[in-house]
Amino acid sequence: MRNPEEGGFIMDYILETLSGLLRDSGFYSITYKNVIMIVVACGLLYLAIRKDYEPLLLIPIAFGMLLVNLFPGIMAKPIYDANGELVSAGGLLHYFYLGDEFGIWPSLIFLGVGAMTDFGPLIANPSSFLLGAAAQFGIFAAYFGAILLGFEDGAAAAISIIGGADGPTSIFLASKLSPGLMGPIAVAAYSYMSLVPIIQPPIMKLLTTKEERKIKMEQLRPVSKLEKILFPIVVTIIVVLILPTMAPLVGMLMLGNLFRECGVVRQLTDVASNALMYIVVILLGTSVGATTSAEAFLNISTLKIVVLGLIAFAFGTASGVIFGKIMCKVTGGKINPLIGSAGVSAVPMAARVSQKVGAEADPTNFLLMHAMGPNVAGVIGTAVVAGTFLAIFGA
Repeated sequence: MRNPEEGGFIMDYILETLSGLLRDSGFYSITYKNVIMIVVACGLLYLAIRKDYEPLLLIPIAFGMLLVNLFPGIMAKPIYDANGELVSAGGLLHYFYLGDEFGIWPSLIFLGVGAMTDFGPLIANPSSFLLGAAAQFGIFAAYFGAILLGFEDGAAAAISIIGGADGPTSIFLASKLSPGLMGPIAVAAYSYMSLVPIIQPPIMKLLTTKEERKIKMEQLRPVSKLEKILFPIVVTIIVVLILPTMAPLVGMLMLGNLFRECGVVRQLTDVASNALMYIVVILLGTSVGATTSAEAFLNISTLKIVVLGLIAFAFGTASGVIFGKIMCKVTGGKINPLIGSAGVSAVPMAARVSQKVGAEADPTNFLLMHAMGPNVAGVIGTAVVAGTFLAIFGA
């Protein structure tokens, strides 16, 4: 016959074990704020998968957001005791995040972008630099808006780069000037990059007439191989001499482009534009998403950053289109104003949007290559503005 005390001990053991499992589960520590962020993450995954809104960016970011709100420990830092011995190794995504913190992943993204991008349209039509510069007004709109909302100079400068729709540069500058705001800034920047096809077309159509959208531009002149090789070298020399702090971003962008154009390192071009690029996108995307824990993300500052980013991006798009209209008048109708919207740094998404909106007005109108000029100029322009901010506000 079983001893009653033995049966009670077994029951206590089972209950204690179950209680321990419950305490260790995610259900024990999850809060309503975590639930909100999980819903947001699932919404972003839906947009990426179902609606095809830049899935290469949005899926890693959204999944990182999902993971950190289910298991915050995945972003935990390593813990050492008083003797300096490792007690806890820290979470996986914390180590991914170090690449953001030290500016490694943004620089490698620029290497890949350079290796994938043809700068020929910009070289063939130097006036594209003006359209790329005009679209940077969104950055300054965000900067002054952030100052008015109470952010300090460095934080306002970091936030402002969202207006250029440039995720890597946003992360790079935030890591230098305002590390505490890197998560909201990066998520806002990449979210708006992925939502370019939604945000830009209404603004472009509002500011242009159907006749302007139908304008067909002349075919670009052929660009020689020598010009394409010299361009990244010359730009690197000029920009880095003026703004040495931007050597990592501009240097990697131009190195990638030199790989592409020199024609003697095809293997490096393939690696930089494919395998390396996609690996870094995974590391950067998941780590950026993992900075959006409920405690860090659900606050007034984040709301201000998201609103500022949207206003700035809309302002940048509008200023590019308006300057495109001015150039259209000056050139006697030779420039389609739609390509001005591509002056934001979302490469090549913004150029594709210019092509799409133009094709809606006239299916025989091909603006993509013309729009790539301002698009590439926007990347360089945003990096220059970021370098200027870093030179002014950096320690």
